[in-house]
Amino acid sequence: MPYTNQVTWLTNQGWDPRIHIAANGDLVNVFVLVTERYVILIDTLINPTTASALADFAQSFLSSRQLLVVNTHSDWDHAWGNQLFAGPNAPHPAPIIAHTECAAQFDSSETFATLKQMQQEAPDIFGDVRLTKPTLTFSQHLIINGGDLNLHLFPTPGHTPDHIAIYIPEISTLLAGDAAELPYPFARAATTLPTLRASLASMAALNAAAVLYCHAPPTIGPHLIHDNIAYFDALEAACRAALARGLDPSQIPDQELATALDCDFASAAPTTGAWAEVSLESRTAGHAEQLRLMLTWLTQSE
Repeated sequence: MPYTNQVTWLTNQGWDPRIHIAANGDLVNVFVLVTERYVILIDTLINPTTASALADFAQSFLSSRQLLVVNTHSDWDHAWGNQLFAGPNAPHPAPIIAHTECAAQFDSSETFATLKQMQQEAPDIFGDVRLTKPTLTFSQHLIINGGDLNLHLFPTPGHTPDHIAIYIPEISTLLAGDAAELPYPFARAATTLPTLRASLASMAALNAAAVLYCHAPPTIGPHLIHDNIAYFDALEAACRAALARGLDPSQIPDQELATALDCDFASAAPTTGAWAEVSLESRTAGHAEQLRLMLTWLTQSE
């Protein structure tokens, strides 16, 4: 994957003008919310340089507002710019708010190994990253009262155990983070599939008029959550049918799994609009991995 320090600000295409969207290349979108009381950075991108672009943008709004930072989760493309906002030498001190589990993820051996690997692969991008944990955490629900807008932070685990989403009732807008995305939120273990799907259902139940995602075009709309739900429903139906036929998934290599289950990506997901632009890797290897996880969950849960 090509990494870049480039951060561009997307032209508003109909979302509330208090929400500003920054894109780090084609990798990820993050958000800056300007409320009466706060300027709130939703995620800090991949390193100090990209986080600095967010902080620089925020400066013009800070004369009468306090800076806050929210981590949707601890993944490298969302929270590796935290060091600009916390620590003894932070140039832009601000509270970093996240789920309690987020701090634990920063301490995990897997996170340290990922950082080491990426520093070796791209030292010009990740060489200066210092893992920096959130400074304020919650476990169930947190409301940031911004004066004109209230941000409701709530757990949406599954993609990661620490993931949160943000709902803003005054403008019926949901910031879904990676809990929903194009083409699907990526489950990393079979045991997390039910949790991921429950998070999708909880977000769908909000009936938000507008939904913005970190990995989907900002104009794709709320229906993407329902498309994600339908995708995993289709995977479960195909896997259950195959197991009922006596299929032994352990004997089928990943590259043949979709065919054996009669569930290729096109049959499980929409193929028009933005879905037509889904990468080949997501259509094949990623799809096969989600099928494998679904089979594992079904066989282990019975």
